[in-house]
Amino acid sequence: MTIDVTIYHNPECGTSRNTLAMIQNAGIEPNVIEYMKNPPSREQLIKVIADAGLSVREAIREKGTPYAELGLDNPDLTDEQLLDAMLKDPILINRPFVITPLGTRLSRPSELVLEILPETHQGAFTKEDGEKVLDAGGKRIV
Repeated sequence: MTIDVTIYHNPECGTSRNTLAMIQNAGIEPNVIEYMKNPPSREQLIKVIADAGLSVREAIREKGTPYAELGLDNPDLTDEQLLDAMLKDPILINRPFVITPLGTRLSRPSELVLEILPETHQGAFTKEDGEKVLDAGGKRIV
C-alpha cells in the first residue's frame, strides 16, 4: 500500500519491533529512521512531540537510560533543557514515534499504532511476547 508512514525506530526495542511489524502487517513499508544513528533535528523532535499531543517530559525515556543519573527527574528543568539532553543522548527519546497521514503517536504500547493506520491488515498479528493483537481477518482483538 502506498501511504507515507515514518517510524522513529530502535531495533533493540521489542515495542519498536512490534510496532514496525504491525505497520508492515497493514501492507505498508514505512520510512524507518533508526534515531539512535540518525537523531531528529531539534525542530523535528519538537514537532513530533507536539503532534503526538505530548509534553517534552512525557516524551523522555527513563527506563534503560541515564535519565536519573543526569538529574532529568528535576521538575525545575525546562523543556529546552530536556530537549538538549534528548538530542545529546538520543536513547532518552522515547520510542517508537510513528507519523502517518492519520496522526502521530508514541506507540507505547505498540498497538497504539493501530489508531493511525488504515484498516488494511493482512491477517493475524501476534506480538513477540505471544500476545495476540489482530485476528485472522485483521481485526483488533480486545
